[in-house]
Amino acid sequence: MLIILLPVFTGFGEIFQRTFGNLSNGIASKLLTGLLSVSFIFSVISFFAPLTFAVELSTVAVGLIAFFHYRSYVKFWDFFSDKGLSFSVIALISIFFAAGYPFILDHFGYFVPTVKWVAEFGLVRGISNLDLLLGQMSVWHILQAGFSHFSDPFLRINLLMIITYLIYVYENKAWTHLIFFPVLYFFIQSPSPDLPAIVLSLIILNEVLLQNKNYGLVFTLSVLVFAIKPTIVWLPLFVGFHIFFISKSGIKALFPGSVLLLLFLFKSIWVFGYPVFPVQVIDLDWSWKPNVELLRNSSEMAIQKTYDMQFTIAEIAKFSSLDYLKNWLFLDGIKGKIHLFFIISLLVFLVFAVRQKSKLIWLLFTTIMFKTFLVLVFSAQYRFLLDVFFVVFFIIFYKTFTQKRCIAMFGVLSLAVALLLSFPVLMTKVFPGFKLGNFMTGFSKNQWYKPSYFELNKFKSYQIGNLKFNVVQNYPFSFDTPLPAISPQFIQEDLDAGIFPQMKGKSLKEGFIWKKITEEEKTQIRKILDEWAVENQD
Repeated sequence: MLIILLPVFTGFGEIFQRTFGNLSNGIASKLLTGLLSVSFIFSVISFFAPLTFAVELSTVAVGLIAFFHYRSYVKFWDFFSDKGLSFSVIALISIFFAAGYPFILDHFGYFVPTVKWVAEFGLVRGISNLDLLLGQMSVWHILQAGFSHFSDPFLRINLLMIITYLIYVYENKAWTHLIFFPVLYFFIQSPSPDLPAIVLSLIILNEVLLQNKNYGLVFTLSVLVFAIKPTIVWLPLFVGFHIFFISKSGIKALFPGSVLLLLFLFKSIWVFGYPVFPVQVIDLDWSWKPNVELLRNSSEMAIQKTYDMQFTIAEIAKFSSLDYLKNWLFLDGIKGKIHLFFIISLLVFLVFAVRQKSKLIWLLFTTIMFKTFLVLVFSAQYRFLLDVFFVVFFIIFYKTFTQKRCIAMFGVLSLAVALLLSFPVLMTKVFPGFKLGNFMTGFSKNQWYKPSYFELNKFKSYQIGNLKFNVVQNYPFSFDTPLPAISPQFIQEDLDAGIFPQMKGKSLKEGFIWKKITEEEKTQIRKILDEWAVENQD
């Protein structure tokens, strides 16, 4: 995958930079602008057609032609022959971690199904009626879908992002970033949007601190991060306000990023019915928007997850304002400790901003606080706050550590992460509230030559109304079930709401709506769920 896609993204970066300028001199800049270019192209194509083998082949061909035409291979040779042993060792460690078994639950319930839909059908209008989670359709998964046929069939594009990040670190001698790599290894086995969102936000923040003058490109990349993970809303706000109020370069620099933002908002409306998933604002009453009851259930679930499912929605409704904060801060288990550490980090950041007396630092603190406020209002789950820890650490210790110290810290932390992933039981004992530890399988000897992945391929087919669909067996998530697939959880939610998804036209590409179901259809659906429960029990 790296042998193919590093040159391909570099080739597209060469084409991009000859028209729109570069982020900086070096290979990383070309890789990042290439990533931006291909993400935009794939997003546009996916509205009209699936990202098939032919699309992937054409993209790879164009990228490779540009790579050799502009003699980029010379720069690669100069770079890799000059960086020494430490770069190669870190790259190999990254590859090894990337080859492990995926264990993030969203990989099976959201990432893989999204990639399959985009690769086989493109962006489908109202897809959230079939499975509400599919209404997210991150740009990162659109990019992954475009390379899922032969370049990256094991869906390890996050490794490409890590190697790009590593190249950036060595080109810019930004050694503090190396300390983040071991933590990012928890996200590298899946096409998790958290990893590229965190990596790109740190790179962009570094470029702002370096006073990068290509404001239009920096802002556009910040919007790309928002399109990958909307909870990183602070980044385009920070960069946009910096351009407008501190650098005073004018509103013209915001135009390219605004085009990308409009594409993202239109994409969200197309698949979900609202501009930003899962927020139900700006309701234009599109015929394909999800059922109100399902959206209410989703909102209630998000509130319960704020408190790690330790309280019912009825109990939460009785909380006083003080209870909301107290119960969130002092949850049982590791998540309560993370919440407390988050508040301490913000206080440390505040003290740092006061001492620095810098407009830029205060702007960053303000936008981080705005993002925190939004998360606290909608769903204050710790996973939506992770990026803030990286930002606070980076901004405080920017250029503090030497290369040797950073490499040493990388080594120690990587060893710790390897031990935790190798012995998942140890993980659950050290952190009893860390539920993901129960899904970790440790390393496999086979991953030295082939990425580890799961296969199930057990399903049954049914039909309700005009929709023929498949239901996974012996597992709750439809990660390798032929499309269209509906997970049992969503079938139950549809039944509870008295609705069921239907095709909008005669083909799946035309999209989905929902309809109220009859008593006879309710009986059919109960039978499907009963069969699944029996199979799952066995």
